Amino acid sequence: MDQDEDHGGRNCCSCCFSFIFTAGLTSLFLWLSLRPDKPKCSIEYFYLPALNKSLDSHSRLNTTLNFMVRLTNPNKDQGIYYDDVHLSFSTNSSSLVNYTVPRFYQGHKKKASKWGQTLPLNNQTVSRAVLPNGSAVIRMDLKTHVRFKIVFWKTKRYGVEVGADVEVNGDGGKAHNKGIKMKKSDSSTRLRSCFPVCVLMNLLVLFVIR
Repeated sequence: MDQDEDHGGRNCCSCCFSFIFTAGLTSLFLWLSLRPDKPKCSIEYFYLPALNKSLDSHSRLNTTLNFMVRLTNPNKDQGIYYDDVHLSFSTNSSSLVNYTVPRFYQGHKKKASKWGQTLPLNNQTVSRAVLPNGSAVIRMDLKTHVRFKIVFWKTKRYGVEVGADVEVNGDGGKAHNKGIKMKKSDSSTRLRSCFPVCVLMNLLVLFVIR
């Protein structure tokens, strides 16, 4: 009698762990097929009239910063919900200005071009940013959180933090016509760490009980 109960208990445990293993393996396959990639960000337009040497002195008093940042969703099956996108501009010596792009949704394989014009910058701070060769380097950082829309559900929020240095020429614009890719920082949240670990733990448990 006791042996039958013990055998039945082992069968029950075996079924439970087999279910957990199967569920974990299925989740892994789903994740591998649907796993999202973070958006790609680039600076496509950048213009600071105050650094344009071809303008007259009065026009160069305009210290507003005009820019366009492009956010690309590389995923073919997942949309992206963006929280407010926070942009900050700075030089090596000081912070210049901040700008916020309101939250928005982006469909799969879509590009979003976000134009902006900041409040006027401090004229002396802008002047100090100019290098001896007449150019200037301004840092642009982007920070936001995103959720991915996969079929009918949304993932948790993932942090996105990227940035790039913009070399500004004597015309007040980008020194290079090509868009500047914004690269991620170390604090940007990774997407793919926990799922494989959970599945490996399920495999280990199944191995132990056998």
